[in-house]
Amino acid sequence: MTSLETTPEARILVVDDMPANVRLLEAILEPAGFAMTSVGSGPEALERVVADLPDLVLLDVQMAGMNGYEVCRRIRENETTALLPVVMLTSHGSEARIDGIRAGADDFVTKPFDQQELLLRVRSLVRIKRYHDTIRAQAAELADLNRTLEARVAEQVEELARMARLRRFLSPTLADVVMERGDAVLESHRRELAVLFADLRGWTDFSAGTEPEEVMTVVGSYHAAMGELILNYEATVGWFAGDGLMVWFNDPIPCDEPAARAVRMAVEMREAMSALTAGWRKRGHELDFSIGVALGYATIGRIGFEGRYDYGAVGSVLNLASRLCDAAGPGQIVVAQRVLAEVEELVEAEPLGKLELKGFGAPVEAFAIAAAAPARA
Repeated sequence: MTSLETTPEARILVVDDMPANVRLLEAILEPAGFAMTSVGSGPEALERVVADLPDLVLLDVQMAGMNGYEVCRRIRENETTALLPVVMLTSHGSEARIDGIRAGADDFVTKPFDQQELLLRVRSLVRIKRYHDTIRAQAAELADLNRTLEARVAEQVEELARMARLRRFLSPTLADVVMERGDAVLESHRRELAVLFADLRGWTDFSAGTEPEEVMTVVGSYHAAMGELILNYEATVGWFAGDGLMVWFNDPIPCDEPAARAVRMAVEMREAMSALTAGWRKRGHELDFSIGVALGYATIGRIGFEGRYDYGAVGSVLNLASRLCDAAGPGQIVVAQRVLAEVEELVEAEPLGKLELKGFGAPVEAFAIAAAAPARA
């Protein structure tokens, strides 16, 4: 490995108005591995140190015009060159050294100088200069890293704040999608959805004749059970209230077999609700549960106003799921014919015939899901 003191990148600027002295220094420094340049006056030296930024300056004290002390002071006054090592060449004694120290010199070599002493002093100061350069470069790199870190932290804080704002009016799943893909996800678009509508039977009488605290307890257990399944199946919540809820599949996160996912979740919902309704009946609450599932196209997008938006869907498929739920009996899952066509190999179903549903001009073929086969891996 090449040593620091012999590397050609160690550049020495010699400032001396005596050509003989310059040639002597050149004969000593260049064979030792230093790259040497020279100037013959103080003003030239000040220009060169700024332009070339050498590793060390060998500066003669006695020069015509601007002497070495003044050159050294000017070097120290410049922020760019303030730490540049300066070795003064002088034929005077201690008084000249004191003046040199006042001017900012780092070391001294007395004329006539000893070759080995000169090289040792130069090498020592060059090494220190390189250490300073390394520290300065590392400090600059650290400052840059700090700026980058500050920018990243600010960006993450803004992202967290934006996520918090989104979660105030969007489901966690939808908020995550918006953060990943941008607000364009919320723009109006059309897609095929599997829509599930669920409702508590007997809610009106229950809520009218029960203490509010008991109503809230029932609602809390209902929403907790349904919410866990909705999150597990990654359904999008379109609407929910005390007694009912509507979710859909295939938007904003596309999924394979949305109808099958909706029906499987409906079966698990019914199983979860059977335990809840049994407990409620022991407390005198005549509540039951029914579900409707439909498959069709809808227009989906952001609806609402500044400060309070929802992600909503519009289309007859939503009405159909709601009407099928209304037609379902206690504990029943009623699906449209199109849903059954997608899941008939996965479920046991019973035909209900053609149902007269409010808002639909023609009767709708409907089926009741008795059970679902286990999900395939």
